[in-house]
Amino acid sequence: MPPAAALAHAARLLAEHGFRVTARNERGDSLYLQRAGCGFALRLSNHARTTKQRQRRTDVLASLVVRDARSPEQVAALVAGTLRDFDLARGRREAQASGAASRK
Repeated sequence: MPPAAALAHAARLLAEHGFRVTARNERGDSLYLQRAGCGFALRLSNHARTTKQRQRRTDVLASLVVRDARSPEQVAALVAGTLRDFDLARGRREAQASGAASRK
């Protein structure tokens, strides 16, 4: 499937894992998704984040970038890896916050 269709498929798969679109960039080529009750986001796009984007959106824990055509199976594998990365990063962030709170 072409990149745009692969991105749409990835968004559907992420929705099955409880993510919903909470923001888009001006061009509409990047989606920011969050789970209900979670303050962290996952980014889905056709391009990597810039340094400026990283500084502005510190709540983004993982990005899934699709630049080229992918099969549905490849998209599913990318989504699985991104979910793993998101959950690991979330665990690290929450542990850091918990450690900082206990030191006060």
